[in-house]
Amino acid sequence: MSFTLAIVGRPNVGKSTLFNRLVGKRLALVDDQPGVTRDLREGDARLGDLRFTVIDTAGLEEATDESLEGRMRRLTERAVEMADACLFLIDARAGVLPADEIFADILRKKNAHVILGANKVEGRAADAGLIEAYSLGLGDPIALSAEHGEGMGELLAVLTPIADAHAARAAADAPEVDVSVEDGDAPRVPTRTKPLQVAVVGRPNAGKSTLINALIGEERLLTGPEAGITRDAISLGFDWAGSDGAGVPTRIFDTAGMRKKAKVQQKLEKLSVADGLRAVKFAEVVVVLLDAAIPFEQQDLRIADLAEREGRAVVVAVNKWDAEPEKQAKLKDLREAFERLLPQLRGAPLVTISAKTGRGLDRLQRAVMKAHEVWNRRVPTARLNEWLADMISAHPPPAPGGKRIKLRYMTQAKTRPPGFIVMCSHPDKLPASYSRYLVNGLRQDFDMPGTPIRLTMRSQSDKNPYKNRKKSGPSKLRKHLGAAKGGGATKGRGED
Repeated sequence: MSFTLAIVGRPNVGKSTLFNRLVGKRLALVDDQPGVTRDLREGDARLGDLRFTVIDTAGLEEATDESLEGRMRRLTERAVEMADACLFLIDARAGVLPADEIFADILRKKNAHVILGANKVEGRAADAGLIEAYSLGLGDPIALSAEHGEGMGELLAVLTPIADAHAARAAADAPEVDVSVEDGDAPRVPTRTKPLQVAVVGRPNAGKSTLINALIGEERLLTGPEAGITRDAISLGFDWAGSDGAGVPTRIFDTAGMRKKAKVQQKLEKLSVADGLRAVKFAEVVVVLLDAAIPFEQQDLRIADLAEREGRAVVVAVNKWDAEPEKQAKLKDLREAFERLLPQLRGAPLVTISAKTGRGLDRLQRAVMKAHEVWNRRVPTARLNEWLADMISAHPPPAPGGKRIKLRYMTQAKTRPPGFIVMCSHPDKLPASYSRYLVNGLRQDFDMPGTPIRLTMRSQSDKNPYKNRKKSGPSKLRKHLGAAKGGGATKGRGED
């Protein structure tokens, strides 16, 4: 198990830029505006030969009340307590500010290994700030430029003894190794190394972060009454246990609330939405979270349709159900609206939950696991062709221009999501309504509710493949038979 490094400091000192450099990807949002990061974001870092977990945190603020800044500070302090080491960044160009001195005192009490980094040292303007950093009493500062990659060797030298000490403490624990061989056609079983990927998406203030905190059993994500608190797509790993107690290794993504495109004006919100869309593309199951008070608004429909178009298994969860006064009537209306407004997801699970009280979370877990199993399902070719014959018998394909379209053969080409190919004549003339007839039949007869199904029609020509082949002389077999009889090839018996 690798050690954990938390990067902390005032807003806009370059924490997210350094985080991105250590993980080798642009995972965290970076902008000139201070206070972009609000939640804790974990990543797998690589520095030289070292492999470790790095945590990007919100900028430390002096607020200690229940304001947004105060809640962000408490979340950052929890990360410092959890981490094996802490990298305290200051802005060398700005020098040591009074807030830096306050936070340095706090960090000494909360973490045994505090490393001081002076960021943005490129240019002479940072020389004075680098010298001032010694006054914080945290040892020699490391001169860093997260933007340009300077000082990474010095950081590696400081982190190596911490990594060695952590490895020595963990030596007694046998590492968990995934030795299973994954069959490309078999349903994927989530493991520690390849957990189930779940993304939670929805409009702002639907309760996505509150739901994930309830699932993992701790306050890891910032929550509150303000809409749009989450900006990054944050991923967290945990064992998602159902009512039977069995835990499934899962990585769940909390995403920023997605508003209508016309309302998204600021650059930062555009980056947040784009980050959420990437999380949908990497997920296997997408939980579309609705607010029970205002379900199935136009933006909810767009989000659900996006998940279907990306080929992801979809589960619709209606949150804040504890505040709904007329539950039975509302549930009936929800199911009717779901079938009418999202026919492409017919049969997808619709679960009512309360992230605040925890009610319905076991049903959500079962729905997600079922959706993942269906998304991985494979149907034998023999069963498919028997089914296709029955479907054609019950409702033959149309005959445009009096020429009947023949559906000859069907097979499943892929899973995740299920994809089928039908070999037929004149696929370009087969109407979309007949394809929908087949897709709906697949959903019903092979128990594949809700999951996206891809059906492709391919041409299989009626023509004789030998019709236009160039005529050749007697075959080698005939020559051989003729030679055996001593007579050679016989003339006048036609040609092959």
